[in-house]
Amino acid sequence: MSSSESQEPPPSSESISKKAAKKEAAKQEKLRRRQEVATATSAASNLSVDDDPLAVNYGDVPLIELQSKTPVDVNDWTKVEALDDSLANRPVQIRGRAQTIRPVGKKMAFLVVRENGFTVQCLVQAQPDSVSSQMVKFAAALSRESVVDVEGIVSIPAAPIKGATQQVEIQVKKLYCVSRAVPTLPINLEDAARSEVEIEKAIQAGEQLVRVNQDTRLNFRVLDLRTPANQGIFRIQSQVGNAFRQFLLAESFVEIHTPKLIAGSSEGGAAVFRLDYKGHPACLAQSPQLHKQMSICGDFGRVFEIGPVFRAEDSFTHRHLCEFTGLDVEMEIKKHYFEVMDIVDKLFVAIFDSLNQNCKKDLEAVRNQYPFEPLKYLRNTLRLTYEEGIQMLKEVGVEIEPFGDLNTEAERKLGQLVLEKYGTEFYILHRYPLAVRPFYTMPCYDNPEYSNSFDVFIRGEEIISGAQRVHVPEFLEQRAEACDIEVKTISAYIDSFRYGAPPHGGFGVGLERVVMLFCGLNNIRKTSLYPRDPLRIAP
Repeated sequence: MSSSESQEPPPSSESISKKAAKKEAAKQEKLRRRQEVATATSAASNLSVDDDPLAVNYGDVPLIELQSKTPVDVNDWTKVEALDDSLANRPVQIRGRAQTIRPVGKKMAFLVVRENGFTVQCLVQAQPDSVSSQMVKFAAALSRESVVDVEGIVSIPAAPIKGATQQVEIQVKKLYCVSRAVPTLPINLEDAARSEVEIEKAIQAGEQLVRVNQDTRLNFRVLDLRTPANQGIFRIQSQVGNAFRQFLLAESFVEIHTPKLIAGSSEGGAAVFRLDYKGHPACLAQSPQLHKQMSICGDFGRVFEIGPVFRAEDSFTHRHLCEFTGLDVEMEIKKHYFEVMDIVDKLFVAIFDSLNQNCKKDLEAVRNQYPFEPLKYLRNTLRLTYEEGIQMLKEVGVEIEPFGDLNTEAERKLGQLVLEKYGTEFYILHRYPLAVRPFYTMPCYDNPEYSNSFDVFIRGEEIISGAQRVHVPEFLEQRAEACDIEVKTISAYIDSFRYGAPPHGGFGVGLERVVMLFCGLNNIRKTSLYPRDPLRIAP
């Protein structure tokens, strides 16, 4: 070995002990899971229903019964969420997942059944007339996350139940397995639901807890989605979309659906998925921008869309996806692009209010695993010009090119300064330099180096980009050429303005980014149901 190929120093005793502890923890976890399988297999092998006169009260539901054989009244089932003391001593039937199974001797077993994030404790106890010891064994042998039907009587326990959301118990009379999960799951839901605070406390105490990393979560996304935090995240996301739609419909907007296969790029630049469309060059739409504007020319006046948009991102970061959900708006304006900003202001205050009022349980579930502070926002959203924002940065020693764009670090710093000075984490920055905006952006009347455009920020990160659009076809052609866009590829778009086009403007919002930043999360993949990024196209 040459002198330039010197060996690395041997690892320290501290690093060896940490590795040994980690290895031992993994070994113990593996042994625990093997024991679970062995216990379940052993219990199942000892079952004998042939001589059980009560065998009709339990078992695996045959496939034929699951093939829509018999119509039933769905009202015969009670939602787990609805189980409370008003149902005491009444019979109920529920369906859910066996979240935990705990046998207590041969005559008793506890099941915690989960449905849509709500859980209830169920007691399977041997009784001469309804529950046999074989049925208790059947319950004990169920694998976690199996789908079960439970019939029983609601009772009120003497002491509070710590391991379930519902403070009642079901005395089980019948138990059927509708779908049996594999004995050993690829990820343990208890591990996947563990908070970062709990993990860090364990590390400081010299203990080792399993941390499920983001890639493992996404590889087994169906299981990962079952954690309380993920149930909360995507119910919050649903509420954002619902509040967005309801507010705009109430403001006389029309919902539209635009094509995602287009002949030319909608915004220009390199981040375009190009493809061959029956011998013609095409691409996936980076936004519904062009067709939103064409719809305004089609006399709709005010339009919005909720749908997928595509960006051919090359870099892998916590902020970018190759496919995400766009919330897009376009509208006529009478005199000023502030009319669009007025809609943004009222819309997002309404969305934030809606989340705080209607998603308390979901926000709490997210906060329990990923702690965050509630978003600070004003009733009348703060508006700053780009030049005012630049000046605030300069005053603390951050230099920005006068006609350049803000990088991520500058955006975050400005967000911090705005919070300190104005007490808000949600604000609008407008009148951006024209050079950093898309070709269809209208320049300012008093200085063509600036534009009638704006960005909106949550916690120092951009979520919205909007502007007044160029609606004069000749000027639009000039702007497209200046941005190196082939005019012929967007000729249908430009021609739509030749038949009379009103002044208009609009904006686009990334749904995943709104949820990520509202909930103070550190990775946009946490708010994408099945993320698509430069390294992932499955599941």
